[in-house]
Amino acid sequence: MKLTHNEIWDKCLRIISDNVSEAAYNTWFVPIVPLQYHNHELLIQVPSPFFYEYLEEKFIDLLQNTIHRVAGRQTKLMYRVLVENETKSTSDWEGAPSFSEKKKQAPVNELKRVPDPFAQRVYQDLDPQLNFNYTFENFFAGMSNKLTRTAGETIARNPGKTAFNPLFIHGESGVGKTHLLNAIGSMTKHLHQSKRVLYVSTHLFQIQYTDAVRNNSVNDFINFYQSIDLLLIDDIQELGGKIATQNTFFHIFNHLHQNNKQLVMTSDRPPVSLHGLEQRLLTRFKWGLTAELEKPDYLLRKTILRNKVRHDGLSINDDVLEYIANNVTENVRDMEGVIVSLMAHSMVYNRDVDIDLAERVLSKCVKFEKKEISTEQILDKVCEYFSLDQKMVNSKSRKREYAQARQISMYLAKKHTDQSFSRIGELIGKKDHATVLHACKTIKNLIEIDKNLRSQIDEIEKELKM
Repeated sequence: MKLTHNEIWDKCLRIISDNVSEAAYNTWFVPIVPLQYHNHELLIQVPSPFFYEYLEEKFIDLLQNTIHRVAGRQTKLMYRVLVENETKSTSDWEGAPSFSEKKKQAPVNELKRVPDPFAQRVYQDLDPQLNFNYTFENFFAGMSNKLTRTAGETIARNPGKTAFNPLFIHGESGVGKTHLLNAIGSMTKHLHQSKRVLYVSTHLFQIQYTDAVRNNSVNDFINFYQSIDLLLIDDIQELGGKIATQNTFFHIFNHLHQNNKQLVMTSDRPPVSLHGLEQRLLTRFKWGLTAELEKPDYLLRKTILRNKVRHDGLSINDDVLEYIANNVTENVRDMEGVIVSLMAHSMVYNRDVDIDLAERVLSKCVKFEKKEISTEQILDKVCEYFSLDQKMVNSKSRKREYAQARQISMYLAKKHTDQSFSRIGELIGKKDHATVLHACKTIKNLIEIDKNLRSQIDEIEKELKM
């Protein structure tokens, strides 16, 4: 009984699955579609030219031997290659002979198959590996990121043709380096659709290089990366100590830079502080713009929190947001995590998000480092708030505005420092212990009945904590 193409391929798959790993089977054999079996030719469809080349290079012996076993030694393998996904255009190619058959061929045939090392391979469009949720629209501007954000937008509008090549961005974990890389890539793809853009972590780059060495395909690896128009590489510090990978990246970097292709790199430290990297690479990292992405300042932290709350459709009052902005100062990830934790606690325990809940959540999520406040800082801030001359506050003047500012300073100094009444009096107006004690009692009594004064002192305290 004659077997159909589907029956032949099903039997082949059962044999192949016993001879390759599950990952290789799912990646390279499951996508194959049998189309027909006619005149001892089995026609199978594969999804791309690269797919065809990989099968021919890695699995030709397994394929030929399996097909011969199932359908007979006279059976030839033919491919229908999907050349263009959008138009569904295809091309029919003949399978190469197996290794055992190749050995029987004349040497001249082998010479004809040697690839031209100077031929420029043409690559089809590639997945840029970008997270398109990370954009400039949600990368909020502030003084801490103004330089890097401006440089990133400039590059996206005209990649490879600015003075910022390469752009080397450094900063601590969680300040938005990966977000900025993806925003640059997303904007570039939007404005220049034909550009080949690729985001890759240094860790993945290292894995790809190791695989290329193992498979004797380093030249293909280099050729691929040299075809990129905008290379966005994250955590470049991880190249430290990996000499072979550094040498390969050096050649890729040179080619891209010399051909006006754009490079953007991130690191957790500036080039001068990187260890284990060759000097010739470090020199090139500094060719363009080196810019620090700093921790978000207070105003930027509040902006990020408000937009996070608005985006998630949450309801959190400004007092809570200010409390978070004042106490979660290290990075954006911590702030976003706190918001998620607050909402989870609110829903589970069916209670409003207030300062008490925020204090509970933050005590478990964030390591608090109490900010040291000095008496001198307090006196400066009080004088600045009321627009008073510090010399007059420290004088013996009994004018109401100076006397009250002096008393407020003493009250806040006792509340926020560990200094004695005598030491506070010494620093503020050269007053004695009894005068400071009287000032503290006076202000404490006043804020219980004077809402305006209480509000003013609250604002001064917020500024002291910033």
